[in-house]
Amino acid sequence: MPVIGKKVPPGPKGLPFLGLALQIRSNPLGIMTRVVREYGDVVRFLAVGQERILLNHPDLIEQVLVVQQGKFHKSDLTRRVVGPLLGQGLLVSEGDFWRRQRRLAQPAFHRSRINEYAAPMVDCASAQVQGWRDGEVRDMAREMMQLTLVIAVRTLFGTTLPGEAKNVGDALAFLMRYQLWRQRSPLRLPESWPTPRNRRAMRDMKFLDSLVYGIIAEKENLHGEGSDLLSLLMSAMDDDGSQMTPQQLRDETMTLFLAGHETTALLLGWTWYLLGENPSAEARLLEELNGVLAGRPPQVSDLMELPYLQAVLNESLRLYPPAYILARTSTEPFTLGEYKFGRDTTILMSQWVTHRDPRFFEAPLEFRPERWINGSAGKISAGAYFPFGDGPRRCIGQGFAMLEAALVVAAIAQRFQFRLVPGHRVEPEPLVTLRFKHGLRMSIRARN
Repeated sequence: MPVIGKKVPPGPKGLPFLGLALQIRSNPLGIMTRVVREYGDVVRFLAVGQERILLNHPDLIEQVLVVQQGKFHKSDLTRRVVGPLLGQGLLVSEGDFWRRQRRLAQPAFHRSRINEYAAPMVDCASAQVQGWRDGEVRDMAREMMQLTLVIAVRTLFGTTLPGEAKNVGDALAFLMRYQLWRQRSPLRLPESWPTPRNRRAMRDMKFLDSLVYGIIAEKENLHGEGSDLLSLLMSAMDDDGSQMTPQQLRDETMTLFLAGHETTALLLGWTWYLLGENPSAEARLLEELNGVLAGRPPQVSDLMELPYLQAVLNESLRLYPPAYILARTSTEPFTLGEYKFGRDTTILMSQWVTHRDPRFFEAPLEFRPERWINGSAGKISAGAYFPFGDGPRRCIGQGFAMLEAALVVAAIAQRFQFRLVPGHRVEPEPLVTLRFKHGLRMSIRARN
């Protein structure tokens, strides 16, 4: 039993054996929010016989992610959900292997390197909106997925996608939904059984593998020349002279496909939704953009003069974090507050829940970008805001994602505004990331 002290954290009982499994499957965001409100900052519950500990206090979260991070690794739950897709990529690998991969990838994410990607990011954004017309309706969630995929492939892999690769977003979405559905299901049929869902998963996985190995082969023909991340990974050598195997390159490339475009696309989609629902914030952003850019495309050097733009993105990440939950499993006994736990304890920490806690954010359900400017951000407790995680496992691509989001919003918001189509229901779908369950249908209005 993971709890080894005399005191056991409180929590709901749920159904025999199943625990909260069915409730989590139908409404994970709602059930996590409810149990922490009812039982406190350390909640124990069962899901299909497995014990889980949900944390919801900045001090406790910082203990797991930063102070005692050496006592934890990525949870088995995380590996089961994304492992079939990402293999041993940076998102799920551990120990010396993870440290080696991170060391090899780190140079490509240095600020000076990331800044070189700015011009292609803006070019891709400008090309994406060429076909947009005043008054038409588009699914902005899909539009942003397409845009960030093109940016990721161009900047991270130094290539362009063939036409059929436009289906990458749909394939990734299905596979994430498929794996999460399997893990949340009390009864799981073998993946080898020829059900329609299993056949679709196999087909989409083969499609993605074929695409990724094709990109790798293209790079091999260029003998590793290029400044993109994949070229750097292919040419990088460890201290012992070893390089990544084709399988390792595949896993890291697939990880970048997911992390390099999925999360940024969602950040952009939720930002357009929030700006559309908050015209006063949108007006303030436009005033700042006009004052600094005066209609020209943004550059890296402009971002320091656009604090409200950064505040808008921070607030969007607070309300709708693309990564809405983290899971860690202990590798040795540890103590959190008044509780003692053994090894193999699975800890859950939800950005969705903590970011919306009124103890840590005033009026937490309101979109208030100003909470991030004029020194206000310094009052937020460490551990209360962690959209990219924290500690050594903080997302390596955070700088890339924030640069891309800022440049895309600055480029597009000067030319267009977006309003939700009347009657369209916006609902978050918590898969591996926080997607739009019904898309994001918005009317496009050209400025001036």
